[in-house]
Amino acid sequence: MYNDSFLEKRLSERVAANALRVLTKKKEGVDFCSNDYLGIATKRLLQHTDLTLDTGSGGSRLLAGNYDLIEETEQIVSKFHNAQAGIIYNSGYDANIGLLSAIANRSDIILYDQLSHASLRDGIVLAKAQAFAFKHNDLEDIERKLQLRTGGNCFIVTESLFSMDGDSCDITELVALAKRYDAHLIIDEAHATGIVGNRGEGLVQLHNCEENIFARVHTFGKALGCHGAIVLGSHTLKNYLINFSRSLMYTTSLPSQSVAAIKASYQLFPTMDVERAHLASLVKHFQHAPIRYPKINSNTAIQGVVIPGNAAVKAVAAQLQEAGMDVRPILYPTVPKGEERLRIILHAFNSVSQLNVLIGLLQ
Repeated sequence: MYNDSFLEKRLSERVAANALRVLTKKKEGVDFCSNDYLGIATKRLLQHTDLTLDTGSGGSRLLAGNYDLIEETEQIVSKFHNAQAGIIYNSGYDANIGLLSAIANRSDIILYDQLSHASLRDGIVLAKAQAFAFKHNDLEDIERKLQLRTGGNCFIVTESLFSMDGDSCDITELVALAKRYDAHLIIDEAHATGIVGNRGEGLVQLHNCEENIFARVHTFGKALGCHGAIVLGSHTLKNYLINFSRSLMYTTSLPSQSVAAIKASYQLFPTMDVERAHLASLVKHFQHAPIRYPKINSNTAIQGVVIPGNAAVKAVAAQLQEAGMDVRPILYPTVPKGEERLRIILHAFNSVSQLNVLIGLLQ
């Protein structure tokens, strides 16, 4: 019999800290949990009946897994986001680790926001470059670290919309800073795609900064209601990733059924002005509603309610779920100790009356 006691020890430590993660299915009740901001997945707006599409691609993009539809979709997405070129990955995680691990080496430096997503952090580790976290959205701290640079390329990595706090980076000031120090900006637009901008194009385009960004990552598994991601940049960057990005080179590519859904979403979500307007009104309504717990300042669909302590926030989440509100707790170590929270996600399909019920429970 094999010995897995060393695994049990670490799991026991999580149990003792009331931080053990378990898989849970989508709960009955009102969805204030998922990243399906516009309701594209919930309402099944991308359903199709084209049975000629493949369920498997047959190989990596470098072998049997490249085909006309995926190249056509890359062109459509790149054009929508005003980028020279783009390359589709199987997920946002694959895109971030594939991008960062490929472009930086030991002589380079990576500066990243301390609240950056785990996929960005993992890509930075794989890059083996010198890496330093900067204080969240702190431009002065970034500049202090840029002044210590001694050589090599410098990459500044951040998110346009942060998944746990719901706040945004100052993209125009970041662009100015990167220009001043000849640094390359990498922006993860995962949670901005579909809901930020006039047509959901993201924060970078909203501020007309796309020509100043070395690489952008847009994911399709949140507001766009499907799966996958794309890295946008220059033609040179795309060719480089085809040659050096291991999470692209050594994995079976998305099947045509998945890519057809991405293409369909890019035809749909830019037209959903009514849904984005309703979502914005829900955000304002929640912002101004008095509740008994501190709220994290956010102007987006991601609203954080801070309830310190894993046990305390889990207890409140359980009470909300019993009342029919699907709200999930975010525990330490996912967020810093003392900043445990309810992560409330507002959607275009939530009604004002549903939100009022949630607010009443939090009062």
